[in-house]
Amino acid sequence: MIDLSQLPTPEPILETISDVIKFEQTPLQEQFPYTDSYNLIIDSCRRFGEDIALEFLLQGLPEEPSQVITFTELGRQITRTANLLNKLGVGEEDAVSIILPILPQTHFAIWGAQAAGISNPINPMLEAEHIGEIIAAAESKVVICLGHSAHSDIREKVLAAVSGCKTVKAVLEVNIPGLCDPDSADKAPSSIECLDFDSSIASMETTELNSGRKFHGEQIAAFFHTGGTTGRPKLAQLTHGNMAFLGQLMQVYSAHMEHHTVLCGLPLFHIYGCIIQGVSAFAVGYRIILMTPAGFRSPVAMKHFWQHIARFKVKQFSAVPTVLMALADIPVGDADVSCLTNINSGAAPLSLPFKLNFEKKYAVEIGNGYGMTETTALISRAPKNQTPGSVGMRLPYSQIRIVHLNAVTVIKDCPLGESGVILVKGPQVFKGYKSDSDNASAWIEDGWFNTGDLGYLDAEGFLFLSGRAKDLIIRSGHNIDPELIEEPLNAHPDVLTSIAIGLPDPYAGELPMAYVVKTPGSKVTQSELIEYCKTKISERAAVPKRIEFIDAMPLTAVGKIFRPTLRQAISELVIKELLQEQNIAASVSSELEKKRGLVIRISVDDKSKLDLVKQHVQSYTFTTEVS
Repeated sequence: MIDLSQLPTPEPILETISDVIKFEQTPLQEQFPYTDSYNLIIDSCRRFGEDIALEFLLQGLPEEPSQVITFTELGRQITRTANLLNKLGVGEEDAVSIILPILPQTHFAIWGAQAAGISNPINPMLEAEHIGEIIAAAESKVVICLGHSAHSDIREKVLAAVSGCKTVKAVLEVNIPGLCDPDSADKAPSSIECLDFDSSIASMETTELNSGRKFHGEQIAAFFHTGGTTGRPKLAQLTHGNMAFLGQLMQVYSAHMEHHTVLCGLPLFHIYGCIIQGVSAFAVGYRIILMTPAGFRSPVAMKHFWQHIARFKVKQFSAVPTVLMALADIPVGDADVSCLTNINSGAAPLSLPFKLNFEKKYAVEIGNGYGMTETTALISRAPKNQTPGSVGMRLPYSQIRIVHLNAVTVIKDCPLGESGVILVKGPQVFKGYKSDSDNASAWIEDGWFNTGDLGYLDAEGFLFLSGRAKDLIIRSGHNIDPELIEEPLNAHPDVLTSIAIGLPDPYAGELPMAYVVKTPGSKVTQSELIEYCKTKISERAAVPKRIEFIDAMPLTAVGKIFRPTLRQAISELVIKELLQEQNIAASVSSELEKKRGLVIRISVDDKSKLDLVKQHVQSYTFTTEVS
């Protein structure tokens, strides 16, 4: 067991796969004594006391005064929140939906809800109908949301969402001075009890849970929305054991570091922001800078991003590749950013050429790991000496298996270096989806979770991604279920069939698009179908940006639509269009390789333009070869 009183250690603890294997010789229960998020966080609050846990910027201006929350206050506010929810009737198996931007109260709500019952963080940017579907799927008793604001329609969407939801008994509104104006809010429906969050928790007990709850690792701590079709959202059930494992594991991964400051611009409804910059950061004792309610989406905060790094002496931050691409175009100016040493990239693939150029430009190291909601954010983690192109090594006490599958049956286990479907097992793997119908293809013999991704392992234990078997579209780290697009499209009278895939984009990674086979004689246009989708798809991020018409879908030998062929075709077309826009003469071809996945080959007529072409294509996530 790691001795927290002896930190920092001289060197990182888990740098090689042999280090991981040696670490695992101590049984998990002895290595990590905590099995729930509440007691793990409260322990950190006791240990770090008056140290700063959270520092909040409302506007993101360079010299703006910040709101400071100490670890002592963090523990008290989480306990108060849990006790209020318990008073409102929330028990161990009851959910609390949380629709909030990045605020200190968002942390109070998430971890307080887990202490009382089950937290259900929801994306505030979803439409009211979609929010209502998630609340109904979670069967939430209480909803916590932002109060009335001229800058946000969250309250209005939530009230519309809960109007037809029979399980919701109360709505708690978080009213932030300078952001919210509760006095000008429309009156809530009489059927719903609306309370002010801060004033309601103020009188609650701060030192213990009134419920007297006894936790164990298998209890469900959170429902995270991971997609699903209209009317039937897919909710992943994460346990207290999942949360506590990641929090304590982060104490080991950071054992060689002094306590320092990290910046949070990731939404807290997202698994990475919630876990890595939530329970894990609290367990380590980081000072977390909450960079405005909008985080990386704030134009003001992003304009002054490097000044925030210098002002707060930020050592680390986590981001999706889209954010890193935006930062590459923001001048550092006279800000001293030498304090920044590490960036964690996740949620979507990161282009290796872009990564190397960014590291050189800003003198930082970018660790590119791999995980998903169902694995509490992590499957593999990048050590300091990461093999280029890999996504790191497996976590201790977990396993990664590369296989060939026929449906849910393993045909063979792949040797080192051979690509196959990535299966994972370990204490970070979730308990399953809330709906049994979503679990049918998720599990492979003896509790292995099917990630739906393709990859291979090398002799040093590093994992490399080579493609995707699962059909999700990943837009700036946000997962979009293709069925959300295909369902309304296939209902259109002019559409015979449709398939939604990711449109390669140098900024977002992927944007949603669809291939469509029209009904005979139809003259429907791309713009007409996109406008139709806008009226039928409740998730704005899922509205297709492009529709391509084809005569027939490519099929496998058994008659299933073969999406990789469509991804290959659109990737090749996107590169051809890019080169035409730049007036660069070149031939473009592509291949689906077993190891590297999709490879786009570009042969440039004028060899003096080779570097220019490489610059234009470096941010795409597929492999490019320019000659």
